[in-house]
Amino acid sequence: MSELPAMSQPEAAQFRDDVFKDERKKTYLNPEGADRPLKSPLSPDILQRARLHRIGRIREQLRKRNYDGLLLYDPVNIRYALDSSNMAIWTMHNSTRYALILTDGPAVMFEFAGCEHLNAGLPGVDEVRNSISWIYFTSGDRLEGNVARWADEIADLLRAGQGKRRLAADKVEPLGVFALQQRGVEVLEGQEVTEHARCIKSKDELALMRWTIRVCEAGMARMYEMSEPGRTEQEIWAELHFENARSGGEWLETKLLSAGARTNPWYSECSDYVIQRGDMISFDTDMVGPYGYCADLSRSWTCGHIRMGNKQRELYAAARDQIEHNLALLKPGLDFRDFNAMSWQIPERYLPYRYTCAVHGTGMADEWPVVWLHPDFATNPSGRFEENMVVNVESLIAEEGSESIKLETQVLITAHGAERLDTFPWEDQ
Repeated sequence: MSELPAMSQPEAAQFRDDVFKDERKKTYLNPEGADRPLKSPLSPDILQRARLHRIGRIREQLRKRNYDGLLLYDPVNIRYALDSSNMAIWTMHNSTRYALILTDGPAVMFEFAGCEHLNAGLPGVDEVRNSISWIYFTSGDRLEGNVARWADEIADLLRAGQGKRRLAADKVEPLGVFALQQRGVEVLEGQEVTEHARCIKSKDELALMRWTIRVCEAGMARMYEMSEPGRTEQEIWAELHFENARSGGEWLETKLLSAGARTNPWYSECSDYVIQRGDMISFDTDMVGPYGYCADLSRSWTCGHIRMGNKQRELYAAARDQIEHNLALLKPGLDFRDFNAMSWQIPERYLPYRYTCAVHGTGMADEWPVVWLHPDFATNPSGRFEENMVVNVESLIAEEGSESIKLETQVLITAHGAERLDTFPWEDQ
């Protein structure tokens, strides 16, 4: 038998990449086949324990500040505290659904009429009432009367709590704050309460988050398979939506996928640009998945899965350096100032194109804490990393006239340092 002809270097590289591509598909998509959605292997007990932990964290933060209750409008905060969810995206911009959690009393979910059943079986919800909407969209010229009825009900519930009137709130329109103040209620900052409650994760929360990351990486594998010449940015981005939705996930917070010259400057959302072979495809998932948890992962790879060019490899190597350097610093008790002093220093040529932060917290969305990059650290809030925080380590590297490389990994801060929660490979692996 005659020997097979030797492969050329480009052919060998393409063969390697095709095998690698297949490995990603086999590893990250459903073992039963890419045409099947992923099904969570987690037991209901894990979710129930996570729910009880979260409402306990909220009340712990309220007692710490001597607050008598917490009024929530942000659907992410309501989901965290009570695991109650109903039209979350719609209620992010229509403040018509809310919850009141008394520190030493019941938690009341104020729900749309006809939706009371959505709260059945939630251990943190003690009572369900119909909400009173007083946004102009639903109230019109009845707004004044509606806000008065709303404020009377909130004040009466607080009064039942032994006359205490110190109420924290995450998001309330000025008219509502004024109405509560007229009824003797002191309205206080509530986002501090929710952010500090959310930033420490229980073992059960981490199990839920790991599953969201698993679903996200399946979506990324679909995106990788689709990254061939002739596809639009929107077509590739749709693969992540598809995998998230069919596997029980929720929404994508952004549309941050771009290719080629559109990657620089960063923050161009996906378009109908038809991607060319060799274009760098860079993205940031910002995916709120199953159980309401966020998988915030970024990768960059070439269209057609071909070898990167010299400039692409140079930028990619710098992004990996930044990720690995800053990742190695993370540990409990590390002050943000000390992290900043030791963090990876961005070369001058990349500074104009830098990202907004080096590290940020992640739970059901991006959350506390945040550490700005070293050139911008003067405005950073004070604080330190704590055990059982989940944070994301970020990198965005570009220079004048180049494409952008966007990388990001999600990690748990343990007693021994940072443990990566995502496993989807880097391109230089």
